[in-house]
Amino acid sequence: MRNRNQSGGRQVLWQVPLIIFMAGIIGIGVNCLRPHSLPLVCDWSAKADTSGGGIEENLVIPVGGAAKLFAAGLVLFLDARDTEDYRDCHIRGALNLPWGNADTSFAKIAGRLPTDKVIITYCDGEGCHMGHDLALFLRKKGFLNVWELVNGLTVWLDAGLPVEEGSAV
Repeated sequence: MRNRNQSGGRQVLWQVPLIIFMAGIIGIGVNCLRPHSLPLVCDWSAKADTSGGGIEENLVIPVGGAAKLFAAGLVLFLDARDTEDYRDCHIRGALNLPWGNADTSFAKIAGRLPTDKVIITYCDGEGCHMGHDLALFLRKKGFLNVWELVNGLTVWLDAGLPVEEGSAV
């Protein structure tokens, strides 16, 4: 009786890994057959989190590129954070367009948005998607020269670039 239980235990030891291996092979096969297959290896960083298709193409602008546009006076920054955070500290010259009430805020500042400048949206924190969402919102409103500065305020401060406190310019 004991011998039979031991052979059953050995059988389980090789069957479980075999089942897991076969499930993996089947999963990869099904993924390859899908029209929009999922990548097996992917960059999950905040910078890579802004890719897509069509209007959601890569919206990311690096801090160096944003700083050059700022120095040349060719950019308007839009802070997607709430008004209180904006008043505490924001990129110099940025307007506040809080994502939480973007429709209402957009109506208030739409006339101040330039058509001849680049618009860069931002919020703060790698996990913050408000800047990205605001950039998509603006593109859907017809502003095509719109970009996102990922982790905006933090990378701007880390680069030693100018900020200010207070209400909108």
